Amino acid sequence: YPDEIIYASATDNCDLDVTITFADNQVSGGCVLPIGSYLRVYTATDDCGNASTSTQIIILADDTAPVFTSVPQSYTIECDLDLVLDAATAQDNCSGAVVTVSESITAGDCPAEYTLVRTFTATDNCDNATLATQTITVVDTTAPVLSIPADYTAECSDAHPMDDASATDNCGEVTISVVATTIPGLCAGVYSITREFTATDDCGNASSSTQTITIVDTTNPV
Repeated sequence: YPDEIIYASATDNCDLDVTITFADNQVSGGCVLPIGSYLRVYTATDDCGNASTSTQIIILADDTAPVFTSVPQSYTIECDLDLVLDAATAQDNCSGAVVTVSESITAGDCPAEYTLVRTFTATDNCDNATLATQTITVVDTTAPVLSIPADYTAECSDAHPMDDASATDNCGEVTISVVATTIPGLCAGVYSITREFTATDDCGNASSSTQTITIVDTTNPV
């Protein structure tokens, strides 16, 4: 707008043809930006120059919702990485668009995992709105890093330290379990112990490693 359509008609007592002209003036009102309403003044003039006027208020309508020009893509990310929260953009045919975002979080199967849904709403000045969503899936697929005691060989009469293992995880708590198995040797004082350590995080990711302790008897009787 403005268009050139004349929404008025006129008749005259003498002339068959009456000339109608108009002038538009911007006035307040309506929701379309930057101009929502016009005051149109029509002038009907006959061949002798006699004229009359009439006014009309034209309110511009906008019933077309904005269109998104860009929406961040959904993605999956490891739990120890920073989320990328990009913005969405939209355009409107009449008044421009304002984009807002709301977020909802759904817990996953373990503490470190969840789903973040971002709902974008593009709204124009006439309250027409369009929705779009982005889904960010946060997962924990990384096993803990396990550190175990070193293998060693000891005389059967010496001390046999059973040191603990340690572990770190990228996202949560770690539980360490150990299974010790004794394998007999060729004589009573000779054997070996295998200690299998398993570190498991809250999401069930696990890593294992084995320590071997070899016990020997190389000392002659006294």
